[in-house]
Amino acid sequence: MTGTSTLKTTPPIPVSAAAGQPPKHPFLTGLGERVRALRAQRGMTRKALSVAAEVSERHLANLEYGIGNASVLVLLQVAAALQCTLVELLDDDGPPRAPEWLKIEQLLAQADEATLRRARLGIAKLLGADDTGDTDDAFGPARRSTCIALVGLRGAGKSTLGKLLAEDLGFPFVELSREIEKSAGCSINEIQNLYGQSAYRRHERRALEDALQHHPEAVIATPGGLVSDPATFQLLLTRCTTVWLQADPQDHMQRVVAQGDLRPMAGKREAMQDLRNILADRAAFYAQAEFQLNTSAAPLEASFEALRRLLRDALQIPA
Repeated sequence: MTGTSTLKTTPPIPVSAAAGQPPKHPFLTGLGERVRALRAQRGMTRKALSVAAEVSERHLANLEYGIGNASVLVLLQVAAALQCTLVELLDDDGPPRAPEWLKIEQLLAQADEATLRRARLGIAKLLGADDTGDTDDAFGPARRSTCIALVGLRGAGKSTLGKLLAEDLGFPFVELSREIEKSAGCSINEIQNLYGQSAYRRHERRALEDALQHHPEAVIATPGGLVSDPATFQLLLTRCTTVWLQADPQDHMQRVVAQGDLRPMAGKREAMQDLRNILADRAAFYAQAEFQLNTSAAPLEASFEALRRLLRDALQIPA
């Protein structure tokens, strides 16, 4: 036989394709690698993860090798068992978090608010980060802000006690609701009715930022619903010395009626129950304030004296 023949080679066929399956998708391959890496960081066997996630070991093996397409519910179960978020499991922009990060996350997962705050301050000090908006005696002398913010539901005494406190300290008094109306050129009711809640929240945030910028020392009476906006409330907690003025529901109601303003409950027959519900919904947010004072526990003069002593001691201002 004459002539020569040329041997042609072809690229190897992927295992999945050889078995009649389409080639592995790069995303599923990366997902499987992240699951294996996270499992290894947790020191878990595949069987242990299978039991914790309530997913069959075979299903889990397919997931780790990028075979098949796991449902969202299965991924949620796997993420919960690995103590990570679904976003972290699906994120293919970078490697999984370092083991030490994961250990820190586990330690903080069950911590209460006060412990988390102390941990944050300790980490900030360790890293040399600027965290002057908060203080803790365990990490050095107190450096509380001379911007005092009074939070609480309408009728708690923020305006009345705030004006007295500002006069006593020689600080300007800022009624944030009035500043919002000045900025918007209309009443709060008109802002909300004409432009909506989102527009009102923007005016509220801008008014707070302006007050903090122009008044290094001030007593600020805040609207009761400010805590409903996480970013604005966090700004307040970070930049101000905060006091939650509490009151019994009956006192809230009586004081609002005395002011001639029933806006939060206008036209409703169950006004008191509505007020109780609002208090219950916001209590967890108000409780994040650094100090608390119950204004139902004593007459106005005694409440002011208690507030006066509280803030002068906190700010180390002599009487």
